Amino acid sequence: MTLLLSTPEETVEFGRRLGTLLRAGDLVLLAGPLGAGKTVLTRGIAAGLGVSGRVSSPTFVLARTHPAGERGVPLVHVDAYRLGGDLAQLDDLDLDTDLEAAAVVVEWGEGSAERLSPDHLVVRLDRREDDVREVRLEPHGSWVSRVQEIQSASGRSGG
Repeated sequence: MTLLLSTPEETVEFGRRLGTLLRAGDLVLLAGPLGAGKTVLTRGIAAGLGVSGRVSSPTFVLARTHPAGERGVPLVHVDAYRLGGDLAQLDDLDLDTDLEAAAVVVEWGEGSAERLSPDHLVVRLDRREDDVREVRLEPHGSWVSRVQEIQSASGRSGG
C-alpha cells in the first residue's frame, strides 16, 4: 500500500488515523532518510492515541514515554539513529517490556528493532523532489490483515 502526502498536515493526519488503530503491544518502525517526516508522522500517531506530552525527536534521550490518554495506551517513541544498529544498546532500552503495555514507535529501527516482535509494521517514508511524501506500508505478522484497517481509515491510496 502506498500513500502520497502533500503537506506536513496530511502527514500528521495520516499518523492520527494510524494512531487511532494502535493498541498496546503494537510495534511500528519508521524508515526513511533525514527530513522524510518520521517525527511529524509520530506527532500524528500520538494525537490518534490521545497521549499527553509534546512529541519531538528523542535523538539525544533515545526514548520518550508519553502517558496514556483516554484510550489507555501509552506511546513509547524511540529514535534509534544514534544506536547505529547496536543491538546491545537497543536491548538496554527494555523495549520488549514496553511492548506489553504500550504502542512502540521506533524511528531508524529497521534492521534491528523488528526482532522485538514478528508482528510489526514498517512505514517507509520518502521525500520526493516536489516535497510530497511517498509512504509505503510493509506489514509483518498480524499486520498483514490489519493493514486493511489503515487503508480504510486513510481513505486515500496511491496504489
